[in-house]
Amino acid sequence: MTRRFLGSLRGQLVLLIIGALLLAQAISLWLFVDERGLAVRAALGSEAAGRAANVARLIEEAPTDLQASILRAADSPLVRFSITGQPEVDHLDHQDGGSVEARMRALLGPEDNRPIRVELHEAEGSLTPMSHINADASTMHLQMMQGALSTLEMTVSVGLEDGRWLNVDTRFNRPPLQWPVISTLSFGITAAFLLIAAIWFLLSRLTGPLRRVASAAERFGKGEAPGALPATGPREVRDLTVAFNEMQDRLIRHIADRTRVLAALGHDLRSPLTALRVHAELVDEDDIRDSMISSIEEMQEMVEQTLAFARGMAMSEEVQTLDVGAFLEKLRQDMAGGFETRDIPALQIRLRPNAIRRALRNLVENAERYGGGAIVAVRADEDSLAIEVLDEGPGVPKAELERVFEPYFRLEQSRSRNTGGTGLGLSIARTIARAHGGDVILENRSAGGLKATLILPRENSV
Repeated sequence: MTRRFLGSLRGQLVLLIIGALLLAQAISLWLFVDERGLAVRAALGSEAAGRAANVARLIEEAPTDLQASILRAADSPLVRFSITGQPEVDHLDHQDGGSVEARMRALLGPEDNRPIRVELHEAEGSLTPMSHINADASTMHLQMMQGALSTLEMTVSVGLEDGRWLNVDTRFNRPPLQWPVISTLSFGITAAFLLIAAIWFLLSRLTGPLRRVASAAERFGKGEAPGALPATGPREVRDLTVAFNEMQDRLIRHIADRTRVLAALGHDLRSPLTALRVHAELVDEDDIRDSMISSIEEMQEMVEQTLAFARGMAMSEEVQTLDVGAFLEKLRQDMAGGFETRDIPALQIRLRPNAIRRALRNLVENAERYGGGAIVAVRADEDSLAIEVLDEGPGVPKAELERVFEPYFRLEQSRSRNTGGTGLGLSIARTIARAHGGDVILENRSAGGLKATLILPRENSV
């Protein structure tokens, strides 16, 4: 069932659309997470720059005895302020692109030209509070962060008016994505269900008419007349359905017209042939009379076989479901010579009984005429039913195994010239089999003789 679904147009389109949506969502999520991280880092860096500029201005304006208190008040678990004689940032090759310095100079004013140095890098280890924070505050901070963040470390050294340096050490990163599992799972299931339902509905309008056209074409190829199909679905599918209906009508009319022409020809030929037969009976010379009667009878047989060939290509007979064993037994009883049967399974198959009876009769008569007798066996598998007609005759040269199916072709080298026949028997049998969606195949048996196999499909069998 799964393989059948994945092999269908509907299944492949559903998987393609869902796969494309999942890929699009994954790419969007990756872009969202990256942009979110950039935005958070920019905001935290801007906040640290603003605090550094404000503290630098406050230190310069405050009395010396209050500067230590100002630094302690500005400290936080992830930001530490200190004043030293030398800047902690001793090199200028780790800038962050100038955004932090630009933010600080905007706050300090355009006339302020004090030196500002910024270093930004990935910090090793997990995100931990600064060493100056007491143990209780550090433990509380770690519990809040849950150890889920990696660390970026930024150090800013700002020159003061008295020559000292205000150093700011800070650590930050983007917070983890907060996705509740239950909510995310329920949202995903609901979205997937609605998406699949919508896609299934839309594809049903496309694949449903296509399946009907394919099924009708299969039945039509086996000789059934499925009738006109309703034109539903998208415009392209409706055009396909209309084209199929028109093709079906044209083919049925063509076959019917040809059958009527041949039937009329056969009917018209019977009258002059009968008249010739009557005149031939009046001939006094026995040799001439017998020769004329023989020629007239051969012409009558050719006419009848030609009509049978045309009827074999017609599709007027209704398809029926028959038991294979009973069907072959009835055929055996109807034939004068009869035939032997072997390995007949108990199963049923859908076919046009008169047409298949005509095809099997031709195969059996060929086996009896040229092979000294006929044995009929049946093989069945999941897809097809094979009715084998075996004989013990001379067989057919390998190069002629296909030519013998040509109308009016007679294999004189291996078949008797005096057995009669018009060369239409195998052509009629193969035409009937192919009208059912099957075929007739000839094979030379390794033990001698010929095997003619009539193959019929079992898609509609029971």
